[in-house]
Parts: sequence; structure tokens; C-alpha cells
Amino acid sequence: MKVNLHPKEGLLINAFMLVFIIHAAQVGVGLVGLPRVVYLEAKHDAWISVFLAGMITSVVLTFMIQMLKQYDSADLYGIHVDIFGKWAGYSLNIIYMIYMTSTFFVILMNYVEIVQVWIFPTLPTWQISLVLILLIIYAVYGGIRVVVGVAFLSVIGTFWLVIVMFIPLQYGDFNHLFPIMNTNVKQLLRGAQSTTLSMLGYELILFVYPFVKEKHKAMFFVQIGNLITTIVFTLATLVCIVFFASNSLEKTIWPVLSMFKIVRLPNLERFEFIAVSFWMLIILPNMCFYVWAASKGFSRILRKKQKWGIWIIGIAAYGATFFIKSRYQMNTVTDLIAKAGFYFAFCYPVLLAIIVFIKKWFKGRESKHAETS
Repeated sequence: MKVNLHPKEGLLINAFMLVFIIHAAQVGVGLVGLPRVVYLEAKHDAWISVFLAGMITSVVLTFMIQMLKQYDSADLYGIHVDIFGKWAGYSLNIIYMIYMTSTFFVILMNYVEIVQVWIFPTLPTWQISLVLILLIIYAVYGGIRVVVGVAFLSVIGTFWLVIVMFIPLQYGDFNHLFPIMNTNVKQLLRGAQSTTLSMLGYELILFVYPFVKEKHKAMFFVQIGNLITTIVFTLATLVCIVFFASNSLEKTIWPVLSMFKIVRLPNLERFEFIAVSFWMLIILPNMCFYVWAASKGFSRILRKKQKWGIWIIGIAAYGATFFIKSRYQMNTVTDLIAKAGFYFAFCYPVLLAIIVFIKKWFKGRESKHAETS
């Protein structure tokens, strides 16, 4: 397997699109329950934990981009083989493929659960998941540029929901935010860690990077994308803390959606129905990118057509939906993937970047020594 990828000119994307890619890949099904999850750990300072998580993500992204810059045009699959050799590299790549497929499955099932609870309580899981999986397969079949287009339309088409999110503030109590910094550092860090599932998605830059035209601008635009995500997540958490009483927020599973109940439009009583429907457009690029990145491994590692990988991942995820029969099972799987995501997306990339830096440094010293001798 070649370490560096050299896509055709027609497959390349402009660097500024990384803003939409990173933001669309991060904002997904995790946002609807994020304020509650963080509040359970950091209480009324939960918004500080969310902002802190965004800053940590920014640092991790810096390590990722600097690592990618050590190569001409490599993705994570190629870096693994270059650093660890063929067999160890292939093994790590397969593990990463399983992780991305599992993350796609968790996003899918969480959204299916939201649809069933809020709109169609009697609609079977297999019907909703089948429609979504076929839609994702159709989008990913079009290649990276179509997936990026989905991300762009997702951000443009749903950003108005951020504005609507501020309407509940008129019924809130800003005293819920005080006293600020009343929690200790340990609670703030635990709250930041609990945002893992919501923040996931930025690690997909490790697979998209070879398709970026102006690679020297990648750092700037990925940081902008992550900053927008951090601001949206922090504001959503702030609004929820202000709107809900502490006991209510702890018991409300999806506080962001619950807030939309307060919104009233002419001839429309249940605005949350609109929000849940539009949320499909928000999670669509999430799932498309994970399926695309995981299926890319079939062509990079197994030397099979990527389209085979898309179908295999789709069929495997659809088959797995029949094994999730209760809320408890879904929570268990979600928590497991969130813990795995903490290591795969936050810890491991930083460790890998340090290994790459050390290896390149030693290679540089050896080449200088050879030149002088």
C-alpha cells in the first residue's frame, strides 16, 4: 500500500470547505443530549466544561495537522503502515475501520430512537434505519465531493436552528449560572470528557486531508470549523442551564429538543417535530463521512473496490439494528463507543503525532550525518 495518496484533480476540494467538513462532522445527534450529560458532571459550570473541551479539541487538531504535514499527501491508513510496518499497520487500520463503523451505527440508532420517541412511536426500527442507510449509501457512492456537498448543505440549511435556540431565553433565569466557577477542576475535566461523543468527527481530517488542494491552509480552516462548533455547543449548554431548573435538566434526556416545545409559530403547535425532522440533515454528513472513511480502507488495505466496502458496512450496520431492543442496550453501546472515541480521537492521534515527529527527527539527523560523512 502506498503511504501517500495522489487523488485526481477532479476529486480535490478547496481548503475553505474544511470549515463545513469539520463543523458538520462534529455537530450531530450528540448535541441534543449534551447539556444534560455535562451538567451531571459539572453542574451549572457545564458551559465552561464544553468550552474547555473545544479548546482541547483544537490542540488535538493542531497535532493532527502537524503530523499530516510531515508527509506529502498521506492519510491515517498510510501513516500507520509507514510508522508500524505492513502487518501492525494493517491491524491498526482494521481496528480504526471497526471504530468508525461502530460510531456510524451509534449515530444512526440514536437518531432512530429520537424519531420514535418524538414523532413516530409505533414505527419499527428496521424501517427507519433501512431508509437512512440506503440514503447514506447513495450519497457515499458519489464519492468525496458529494459527501462534502452534503456537509455544506447541512450547515447552510440548518444553521437557522441556532437562532431559534435563543427563543427560550426569554423564559429563563440567568441566576442559574451563578456562582460561576463554583465547581472544582476535577469536575470541569470530567464534564469536558463527557462531551466526547458530541465532539467526535474532527478526527476524519486524517482521511480527508489528501483531498485538500491548498494543504498549507488546512490548519486555519479546521480551527475555524472547530471554533464554530465550540461556540454552538457552549451556547446550547448555556441556554439549557438558563432555561431549565437544575432538577429538570438532570431528568431531561434531550434538553435541546425539549426547549423547542416553547417555540410557537402560526398554524404550527409542535415546532419540535420540525426540529427533529431537520436534525436528519444535521446527522447525515456525520454518517456519510464515517462510512466513506471506513469504506476507504477496503481500497487502501484490502485492495477491493470502495463500493464493496460501502455495501458491507451498510449491511452490517442494518443487521446490528435488530440486536438493539431496549433503551438500556442503546445506552450501553453509546457509552462504550464514547469511551472508545476518547482514546481513538483524543489520545491516540496525539501519541501517534509524537511518534511521527520523533521518527522524522531521527531520519533528518541520519540524512545530515550521511551528507557530512
